[in-house]
Amino acid sequence: MIYDVIVIGAGPAGLAAGIYGKRAGFDILVLDTSSISGGQILNTYEIDNYPGFPGASGTELADAMKNHCEKLGVEFARGKVTSIVDKGETKELITKKQTFEAKTIIIATGASNKKLGCPGEEEFSGMGVSYCATCDGAFFKDKTVAVVGGGDVALEDAIYLSRFCTKVYLIHRRDEFRGAKVLQDKVNSINNIEIIYDTVVESIEGATAVSAINLHNKKTEENSKLEVDGIFIAVGTVPNTGFLSDLVDMDSKGYIVADETCKTSKEGIYVAGDVRTKQLRQVITATADGANAITSIQNFFQNN
Repeated sequence: MIYDVIVIGAGPAGLAAGIYGKRAGFDILVLDTSSISGGQILNTYEIDNYPGFPGASGTELADAMKNHCEKLGVEFARGKVTSIVDKGETKELITKKQTFEAKTIIIATGASNKKLGCPGEEEFSGMGVSYCATCDGAFFKDKTVAVVGGGDVALEDAIYLSRFCTKVYLIHRRDEFRGAKVLQDKVNSINNIEIIYDTVVESIEGATAVSAINLHNKKTEENSKLEVDGIFIAVGTVPNTGFLSDLVDMDSKGYIVADETCKTSKEGIYVAGDVRTKQLRQVITATADGANAITSIQNFFQNN
């Protein structure tokens, strides 16, 4: 079968594209690597800035979007796209087990957690080093942990962990956070969160699991050791575009170049969500991208 549209990724952008695509009357398939749709929001304990859903968990919001898709009859399949072949009027999407074909594609693969790149990070991954507070936080009840980062995710993680951890150190390489003011105020109001500014993690150490992190203060040039049971790393993301090679134009960081129309440099290929060049990467902008990409595809079919 040749689909009108195949969406790669089932986060908020991909699910919104599925909803808008089905409503537009397209034969549309949403491809995802996981059996549980939602992307990065599945790792979010509480989402307080998506209109109409104050305090909803990421899982609740993802479930609502997926259910909306299923109610409309959106088709889903599981598979990791390893490459795309541009055949002109159609595109082939190659996965490990099968090949799919479509007239147009929406790339909504999102982004993955960025690593610190320090000694001990890989060694203790899953043994005290985590990139998801809501996934692993419960293992650190009544323990001492560190959160590294200065954006919304890091602040949210620190707040979440403070509810059941004895102590939370929030470590940031700069002297001020870039996260939302409301989150900063919340962090500052919690007694068991201690902020450490101007500091980077030099290494992570332990025997069989994390027991300490070695820090370096960038202003004073002082080195110190902090005893912790775990470290949660929230220093940003990198786009999931490795499978694309040079198929479409990307910026120096690997994000796919496109404006609000979501059109890429290659005709018939569109992009939506965190993987696109944009100012703000949030659930609301991801869903907007999904809608815009489908609108651009409608225009494409009308003109061809």
